[in-house]
Amino acid sequence: MKKNTKLNFAGQKLYVGIDVHKNSWNVTIMLNGMQVKRLSMNPEPKELSNYLRKHYPDGEYYSVYEAGFSGFWADRELRSLGINNIVVNPADVPTKSKERRRKTDRIDSGKLARELSVGHLEGIYIPEEKAEALRTFVRLRRQLVTDQTRVKNRIKSLLLFLGEKVPEDVEEKHWSKRYIIALRNLPIRQEESKRTLVELLDNLESIRNQIVSVVKQLRSYVAKDKEASRIIDLLITIPGIGFILSTILYSEIIDIKRFGRLDELAAYVGFSPAVYSSGEKEINLGLSKQKNKYIRNYLIEASWIAVRRDSALQMAYGKLCNRMPGNKAIIRISKKLLNRIRYVWSNQQPYQFSV
Repeated sequence: MKKNTKLNFAGQKLYVGIDVHKNSWNVTIMLNGMQVKRLSMNPEPKELSNYLRKHYPDGEYYSVYEAGFSGFWADRELRSLGINNIVVNPADVPTKSKERRRKTDRIDSGKLARELSVGHLEGIYIPEEKAEALRTFVRLRRQLVTDQTRVKNRIKSLLLFLGEKVPEDVEEKHWSKRYIIALRNLPIRQEESKRTLVELLDNLESIRNQIVSVVKQLRSYVAKDKEASRIIDLLITIPGIGFILSTILYSEIIDIKRFGRLDELAAYVGFSPAVYSSGEKEINLGLSKQKNKYIRNYLIEASWIAVRRDSALQMAYGKLCNRMPGNKAIIRISKKLLNRIRYVWSNQQPYQFSV
């Protein structure tokens, strides 16, 4: 009598933890509360799918990996292959003390599979591919601005090292064209030092031209996208919010409806306090370190402008300053500004100034 050895995992759920690296994936598979397989494979969703269907046919496949350098392309491919994948914030993955002391790729993938199997993981928001592309381009501008600041600091450091000073009648604050010409004309005696300064100034002007080009192209992309253009035009009506910040807000948040309450949006941006509480003792540790670094700092800067232009915010800032330092008061104003952003975006209405 011929035995039926065909595998069939119909109705059974397999949980797959993926520790993602550039050249490989470390994978742990859990079934019925047990680790049944650990392996390393090429970083290809198709290869993982083929392995699961060959060794665990007809099962229900669930997988998870941590957000990071690899983006969301793997998530999209895994889903297209019939694997229910989520991407999680690494800081939100429950970790045992011994897993903190001893960290390996096998342990990391096992931890992800374990926590996925017991329902402790919540996936982050995955934007559509086109929205993600706009976000990437907006972030490029920030990277270029950071590069520009680094070059300026190198120039300042070189001038201090050489003991050179720019004429006092030349404005330094905004690094105007006149200021850069003054730097080029400094009477530096050594040719090598002069060449170093010239190269740094050429680098600075090249980055500035890149920033101008990126902003120009960004305006073009926004103009072609009706949804983005409509939201950005609404956000610009809010005091302190210009084109750059409005594009940052739109590209990072994308869908305001995913935040049901202001507190959820504030936590995403990074305006929620970190709290240590034990028994009757509770200590406010200030702003949480968990934040969207592309929004929070810009929003705080925008709040300084908003309190000058909006009388309601100006009044609120004045009252706050009566009981706390200005740098703490502006954080409270930033959250109020965030609430205005949420209201304008959610209700699709321009901002109305208080009378």
